[in-house]
Amino acid sequence: MNDFIWYDVMVPDTEAGRAFYRAVFGWDMTDSGVPGHDYTILAAGETMVGGLMPLTPETAAMGVPPCWTGYIGVADVDASLARLLAAGGALRRPVEDIPGVGRFAVVADPQGAVFILFKPNGEAPPGPPPPADAPGHFGWRELMAGDGDTAFDFYAALFGWTKAEAIDMGPMGVYQLFAIDGTTRGGMMTKPPQCPSPCWQFYVNVPAIDAAVERVTKNGGKLANGPMQVPGGQWVAQCFDPQGAFFGMVAPVR
Repeated sequence: MNDFIWYDVMVPDTEAGRAFYRAVFGWDMTDSGVPGHDYTILAAGETMVGGLMPLTPETAAMGVPPCWTGYIGVADVDASLARLLAAGGALRRPVEDIPGVGRFAVVADPQGAVFILFKPNGEAPPGPPPPADAPGHFGWRELMAGDGDTAFDFYAALFGWTKAEAIDMGPMGVYQLFAIDGTTRGGMMTKPPQCPSPCWQFYVNVPAIDAAVERVTKNGGKLANGPMQVPGGQWVAQCFDPQGAFFGMVAPVR
């Protein structure tokens, strides 16, 4: 618990969204089967990795753009929400139960980055989790914060995350890696001026970055930044899907 366990994307045209992400990442897609919920399960092989859902006109009218959102698993959504609010966070969508799936609340940290508190029903799937670098899985999580130092303090207090390596990015500041239960899971930093607002960004593992970028652009997406090599030797690229949802990709080779 207290770790990212799910990710989903909201886009206006779900059929086009499914076609794009299937072409780029090779995900298998099935309907969730939950009555009253238009929700597509995304899977890498036999492992479910996320979901795709419609960005409704009503939600768009509230200022929500096409986007990816991460779910942080917690033991008690209501208790975690109370601590989040006491620490200056905000509730964006009231606590709700999805029958047979779990309980969730859409929230924001004190600087405005949105994520979801989620307690799934049932037990964790049997067997070991896939390797952290398995293709088609989410391999990195990145917070572009209003202020990196105070943002880290918030997540450390709420979820028990700890500091790993701190990377000096020169004029861009410090990129602080964070660990969950001793395993490095992502990084956070003060956002650059071109990032319009604090947000979480998520990176999908791909075998090679140039080929993945080519699949993105060939299928109507746009390259926003990269490819570039990062400390540790991996290659990353940041992209927009054809409907404007931002996502990243990470690979061991160019």
